Amino acid sequence: MFIFLDKAILGMAILRLISGSIEIFVALLIIKMNDIEKALVVNSSLALIGPPVLLLTTVIGLTGMADKVSLSKILWVLCGVGCILYGVKGN
Repeated sequence: MFIFLDKAILGMAILRLISGSIEIFVALLIIKMNDIEKALVVNSSLALIGPPVLLLTTVIGLTGMADKVSLSKILWVLCGVGCILYGVKGN
């Protein structure tokens, strides 16, 4: 009857719900402002939220899988996340 959720799954889901809620709030704020310059400033502020959420959800997921995955595979995943962040980083 009760569904048991892993703490890592719950933590990842909560972070993504918070992140998605912020995105929806910003979209509504952009509509309310109705000014392209202000909308671009608010939209670019979302770039500050995305990478930390990606890192935190990845760390939570890897922590939850730490006993099932070898250290070398965890390091490969972290290198991949690092490459993603480097690739999207501005000049």
